[in-house]
Amino acid sequence: MYLTDIIKGKVDNSVYFIAEIGQNHQGCLEMAKKMILEAKKAGCHCVKFQKSDLKAKFTRSALDREYISENSWGKTYGEHKEYLEFSKEQYIELQAYSREINVDFTASAMDENSLDFLVDLSVPFIKIGSGDANNFSLLRKAAKLDIPLVISTGMQTMDTVEKIVQTMEDAGKKDYALMHCVSAYPTMPEDCNLQLIRVFKGRFPNVTIGYSGHELGILLTQAAVLLGARIVERHYTLDKNQKGSDQRCSLEPQELRELVEQVKQFELNNNPYPTGDVMQKLNGGQDLATALQDVREKEILPCELPCRNKLGKSIVAARSLSKGHILEPTDMAIKVSHPSGETAENHFNLIGKELIVDVGEDDPITGSMLFI
Repeated sequence: MYLTDIIKGKVDNSVYFIAEIGQNHQGCLEMAKKMILEAKKAGCHCVKFQKSDLKAKFTRSALDREYISENSWGKTYGEHKEYLEFSKEQYIELQAYSREINVDFTASAMDENSLDFLVDLSVPFIKIGSGDANNFSLLRKAAKLDIPLVISTGMQTMDTVEKIVQTMEDAGKKDYALMHCVSAYPTMPEDCNLQLIRVFKGRFPNVTIGYSGHELGILLTQAAVLLGARIVERHYTLDKNQKGSDQRCSLEPQELRELVEQVKQFELNNNPYPTGDVMQKLNGGQDLATALQDVREKEILPCELPCRNKLGKSIVAARSLSKGHILEPTDMAIKVSHPSGETAENHFNLIGKELIVDVGEDDPITGSMLFI
């Protein structure tokens, strides 16, 4: 089964499973291959990694900051990320291995350079993660590609989601999907807001809706499918006790296998199951009832703020700029910055604004620096 067939409506009521390996491979190529094989055995259609060009994704200050954590692979955040980043040659090797065992291989594009990298790699689709869902410079570029997109919506408001859909429509992009997502690791049942899948399906009837979950266990992901999710992405690990911040909310191979097998038994149609039927089919329980609470609007949740503060994108100076300079698109870059600047979605609003101070390369641009 191909993701494009689901996005284009050629396959009725099938579910496409993505095993999000991310950086749970511990920087080890052989472990990554073992994870690919186990995901295939579990019945997943795709394995997904995370591709970053570190200098394009982070400012120098963000990379150079001290990183003291039980999950750290280096003294600075840059050293930590570099340790976990596979090279082009390693990506090619992992892609070849995935082809050999007949499982789709792709990655999230965490910056524009990585988007170009994945295009050159000829992946079947490209993921745009929640951290870039408001990065409309990246989204406009991605929308012009002749490659399907899967876009997560964690840490975003409904207004931003509607802007994503409008950006795709403006580019004539039809082969894309939106993923309901909450960027908390793990996500508690009271924050899962699964009913937003139903809301998304009602608001965007021509868009395939999926679910990228970070909760513990598989029950709530099953509920997401019954509510209409047709792409399922879960973080995946060989052992939750391994080092890494994503391990705890990841599924081990047996859980992944059980999820796939359970979903295969569902009788799905184009309409979401009523909430009462979801409760009955999955034998209820307080966690499920809590995750199915009524919700009508998507907003940034308090539980998402730690991730947004750590990995949300800001507008920074692409080069040194002088006081009095009128901002042009090429003057600005969108990166993870500490301290942060204007949020990524304001990029196009700053064009034509005048700087009232000098700004150094990679420094965040804030509203107080601009003549309005």
